[in-house]
Amino acid sequence: MGLDLIILGAASATPTSNQFTTAQLLKMREHYFLIDCGEGTQKQLRRSKTKFSRINHIFISHLHGDHFFGLVGLLSSFHLLGRTAPLTIYGPPKLKDIILTQFRAAGTFTSYPMHFVVTQHKVPQVLVDTDAYTISSFPLKHRIATTGFLFKEKPLKRTLNKEVADAHGIPVCDYHWIKDGKNWTNDDGEEVQNDLLTSDPPKPLSYAFASDTMYTADTAEYVKEVDLLYHESTFCEDKKARAKQTMHSTAAQAATVAKEAAAKHLLIGHYSARYADKSKFEEEAKAVFPNVFAARELYQYRLEHSGIKIKSLAPEKNEK
Repeated sequence: MGLDLIILGAASATPTSNQFTTAQLLKMREHYFLIDCGEGTQKQLRRSKTKFSRINHIFISHLHGDHFFGLVGLLSSFHLLGRTAPLTIYGPPKLKDIILTQFRAAGTFTSYPMHFVVTQHKVPQVLVDTDAYTISSFPLKHRIATTGFLFKEKPLKRTLNKEVADAHGIPVCDYHWIKDGKNWTNDDGEEVQNDLLTSDPPKPLSYAFASDTMYTADTAEYVKEVDLLYHESTFCEDKKARAKQTMHSTAAQAATVAKEAAAKHLLIGHYSARYADKSKFEEEAKAVFPNVFAARELYQYRLEHSGIKIKSLAPEKNEK
């Protein structure tokens, strides 16, 4: 069990010859979620060899172009590839009009149903609630309406010890009650305690996305004790005044949020093109919160209870 986060783009403002703007793919409980969709997202999805037809939910944090300019192209490609599965897009109120206006202007339609869910940028909001997970949004502090997203697994059923169950002669039809945590009683009225028959399931994991935003203590309250927090770090401390002016964060401020939230791990990104050397971001963040990683594009960050495993998904140089 674990969560897989693939960084498709980690740059701010504009793509460059070797950097893409914000986009992430989260795999949770066998479901695929796209978070933001900057220019070049579908190219990065292909380069990561992701089966992006499995994406059924797309989350857009706000309407600055570096977070959604790749969306129309991706939606069009879904149609051209023959998609029929419904797609739900979560984002600010004007997102639906922007997308549909472009489609109408081009005489384009989709072969699949699209549903738009409007996010609330002033209060937290539950967006998806299933037996396996919940996804909610929370307010961020930026120049326009912006939301973060919190992805949380729900607890699994308890793990049955079949050898012990067989030793007590427990029929298969009673397994589901035992996995729900109930004790078992045999025909003689003898009760077998559940903790003898089962073991605790793995602890549910959680992931939070916070970009774009200036530092605010409120963010930490929304993501308390999250296992992995992605928080924008557009600038280093040498540009702290610029960060405040543009309502962005520094790496140290992102680390402060992680510390205040008692997060397990911090992932920083959304780097300004002013910085050629990204190691400075990680150094400044680690001075505040030690368990930090600087996001790298086309890398997979696998979150497990034992920690984070990092793997490059970039194609080999000789691949075309």
